[in-house]
Amino acid sequence: MNTLSTSTLAALEEMLQNTARSAPPDFLPIQLIGSNGVSQTIGHLNPEFISYLQESLGKDPIRFISTSPDQIQVTLGKPRELSESLYQLAQRMRLGGFIPGWRNEDFAWLDQNGHKYFRLERAAFRTFGFRSMATHINGFTKANTLWLGRRSETKSTDPGRLDNIAAGGITADETPWVSARRELWEEAGVPPQIADEIEPVGRIHMRRTIPGRGFHDELLFVYDLELPDQFVPTNHDGEVSGFIEISLAEAAARILADEFTSDAAFVTADFILRRTK
Repeated sequence: MNTLSTSTLAALEEMLQNTARSAPPDFLPIQLIGSNGVSQTIGHLNPEFISYLQESLGKDPIRFISTSPDQIQVTLGKPRELSESLYQLAQRMRLGGFIPGWRNEDFAWLDQNGHKYFRLERAAFRTFGFRSMATHINGFTKANTLWLGRRSETKSTDPGRLDNIAAGGITADETPWVSARRELWEEAGVPPQIADEIEPVGRIHMRRTIPGRGFHDELLFVYDLELPDQFVPTNHDGEVSGFIEISLAEAAARILADEFTSDAAFVTADFILRRTK
């Protein structure tokens, strides 16, 4: 399985046309109300979660947060104060069973200009549909093979699925570059002198519904990294159960067989198409 057929390439191209899907109409929009009264949609709440949240806020209001039948309003405040209020709300949703996999790690919400408006527990981002950020690294060789990791069976999200050689969320105090180098070491044991060679190649916007969870809205910062022939990845953080080295054709087949995480499938498909043009 060393060649890529026209139909396979067409299927990958079709996939990449559907990375960012709209939130379902029954998901409740979360509006951020600015000091000038102008609002923007920053999230979407699963309809299964709405009554619990509205009942909680009706009994015990939280500063900066209010609800109406057709939306949740978050009034802009100082980043620290707004973060504290959203953390209160997230803790309530966690107690209600709507935020599994609590990580005690913060993500940040940034506007289109890169300004940080608030930070919040990363597991809450999918529950509220807030836009997060992640890095994904394609680890490849001169022989045009790809190294892929298989996620640990203990992961709360996508256990056992194939992933890029390294990938992970960008924490509240990181840049994409810093995150990529950290993930390369933690997940695949790539030393700094090799990780410094990462090449930024683009960004993919992922938006999709996660049944029973919420709405996944994430910007994927994508890097390529050519690995030395003698390099063999080794996991350090317990989040990867093992690695495989495969051809681009086999990677494409596994994508179409739904063996990858959704994010890694799109990132890898993009890599394959770039390498075969």
